[in-house]
Amino acid sequence: MKIIGIDPGLSGAIAILENNKVLKIFEMPVMAEGKKNKRQLNSAQLVKLLKNNISENEEVSVIVEQVNAMPGQGVTSMFNFGQTFGAIKGVCAALGLPIFFVRPSKWKKHFELINSSKDSSRTKAIEMYPSLSEDLAKKKDVNKSDAILIARFYSETRLNKGN
Repeated sequence: MKIIGIDPGLSGAIAILENNKVLKIFEMPVMAEGKKNKRQLNSAQLVKLLKNNISENEEVSVIVEQVNAMPGQGVTSMFNFGQTFGAIKGVCAALGLPIFFVRPSKWKKHFELINSSKDSSRTKAIEMYPSLSEDLAKKKDVNKSDAILIARFYSETRLNKGN
């Protein structure tokens, strides 16, 4: 079974795992919009990315971090964040992909990342997948690490419950 972990948001990421092996990692596909060139999700590119990485009758689960409004965030940025989250849900529904949500506190607790720095998920992902250390070398790659850990959380908790 392929597990697709998604850290939503315009600077988010997508990780595709199979048997706990990371097959591919992508930054969230975005494009410029309007006069100010604000970034927005490129939904068409997201559809293409997902379709290109899934075989027709393959068993797939998509796990998305369940996000909420955060105190201190501006109204516009929260609207844009929610819009991206909704578009991800819509793309998965249109493609007929089963989608599951996990709160950050749940997957972070599983990997003992509660009350640790944002960057600690990158360290954790590199410990689990040393061959990805180059792909996760930059501070901004924390979103890729989060996507990997979100998928891995699902694999370790939900899939193993059936055994």
